[in-house]
Amino acid sequence: SSGVTKCSGDQLLHLDITVDEREPRRGILDLLSKLRPEWKTPHIQMKTFTEGITNQLIGCYVGSLQEPGCVLVRLYGRMTELYVNRDREVEMFQVFQAHGCGPEIYCSFQNGICYEFVRGNVLEDELLRQPSIYRLIAAEMGKIHSIQLKRGQPTEPQLWTKMSHFLTLVKSSITRNPAEQASLPLREVPSYEVLLEEMESLKRHLSQTDSPTVLCHNDLLTKNIIYNCQEGSVKFIDYEYADYNYQAFDIGNHFNEFAGVTDVDYSLYPSRELQRDWLTAYLESYKRSTGRNVTVSDEEVTKLYVQVCKFSLASNFFWGLWAILQSRFSSIDFDFQRFVHMVTGLSSPRSPREL
Repeated sequence: SSGVTKCSGDQLLHLDITVDEREPRRGILDLLSKLRPEWKTPHIQMKTFTEGITNQLIGCYVGSLQEPGCVLVRLYGRMTELYVNRDREVEMFQVFQAHGCGPEIYCSFQNGICYEFVRGNVLEDELLRQPSIYRLIAAEMGKIHSIQLKRGQPTEPQLWTKMSHFLTLVKSSITRNPAEQASLPLREVPSYEVLLEEMESLKRHLSQTDSPTVLCHNDLLTKNIIYNCQEGSVKFIDYEYADYNYQAFDIGNHFNEFAGVTDVDYSLYPSRELQRDWLTAYLESYKRSTGRNVTVSDEEVTKLYVQVCKFSLASNFFWGLWAILQSRFSSIDFDFQRFVHMVTGLSSPRSPREL
């Protein structure tokens, strides 16, 4: 036996193990004894990755991380089950892997999952602007957007459902413990009523666009893109938010990532010229993957460009709500309050009201 645990049908191996996030080694060794029984404990090495904002990521290997068979262990962040559907995440892992777009998932455990380590390097922010790289990203997104799930599965865009859920959690977090919130005021964050009004405004406007509903990653920041320079390829990882959504949302969300996460700077948002070139590469891939003529007209690019500009605002609002929740629930050392301030347009003219 190679020690690799395969999925049987749609059922994934689940191990009744909880890994202590403060001292994870013992719990991880328990997991590896099931997944990699041939590995000798003294030879097992672990590398903690710091890229995750809401999760701990630990690579496990014997020899080198770049050799086949390495295992990535992801420990879920505190309270993340409130806004991440873990069953759906596992399903998305299996779908992406089945279509050659993602790593194999090995098992779930009480507070996380184990999956294949994708060889390559996390994409550096400055490479987002390099044509040879961003065209690869655009083509990979086009391929993913063409994936069709089993007939009969619901394919409604999840944006408004998830946004409403986030907003409900924001309201309940204020109601549940107002004294605590008073001691941790968010800088100039609008009231629940204002946030609700903004969401309804976005929904009224964007629901009228004819952006197709496709299978989306929904969280394509650079830390979720693995670049293999030897193969000249990119792969997307981490499917916590993957689901059916508006095509233009996934692209606009990615364009927002050009501005950064830790230090948000919207002067780095891609220029119109870069966007049009990116969208051309995307449409060529999307058309090819759906079996259509790959010729792309200027009119098609312009139409998608306009939709993406609008949905990028919905992306800002979505992650603004997410950051408010993180500031109240997360144990991760990250300035979520500052992030809220930047992405909700409070210090920038990029607000949903611009629609």
